[in-house]
Amino acid sequence: MQIRIQIQNEDFDLSQELALVDASAPDCGAVVSFIGKVRGHDNPQQPLSHLYLTHMPEVTEHEISKIITQAEERWSLPYVCVIHRVGKLPVGAQIVLVLTASGHREHAYQANHFIMDYLKTEAPFWKKEYFANGQQHWVEMKHSDQQRTQSWQ
Repeated sequence: MQIRIQIQNEDFDLSQELALVDASAPDCGAVVSFIGKVRGHDNPQQPLSHLYLTHMPEVTEHEISKIITQAEERWSLPYVCVIHRVGKLPVGAQIVLVLTASGHREHAYQANHFIMDYLKTEAPFWKKEYFANGQQHWVEMKHSDQQRTQSWQ
C-alpha cells in the first residue's frame, strides 16, 4: 500500500491528486474522494468569518498513519492519501482531502468513510472559529462525530 499524508497551509488540487493515484495504483478499479470545506455557519444567527486550524507536527502525521493502518487491516487499499490544511481558512475553502483507491468500490467507499470519521475524533487538530461579529471560540468535538467513530468498533 502507498500512503501519502500531507499537512499544509496551501490549497490542494483534486485533479493533481487523482493523477498521482493513477500513476501510483493504475490497476485500481475504484477511487473515492472526499473533500471537506469550511461551512459559512453552524448557526444561521452567527455567520462565520474564517477558521484557524493548528496541529502538533509529527504527532498528527503519526496519528493519521495509525488511522490509515487500521483501515488497511479491514479493506484492500493499494493507495491512500490524506491532505489536511492548517492555518487561516476562509469560508468555502477546502480543509481536507481523503482519497482511497481499491480494486473494488465497496472497499474504497468504506475505507474513505472510516478514515474521515476517525480524522474527526482521533487526529490532533485544533480548530478556532472566528465570526463576522468579532467573536471567536475553540471548537469542541461533536458528540455525533464520537458516535460515528464508535460505530466502527
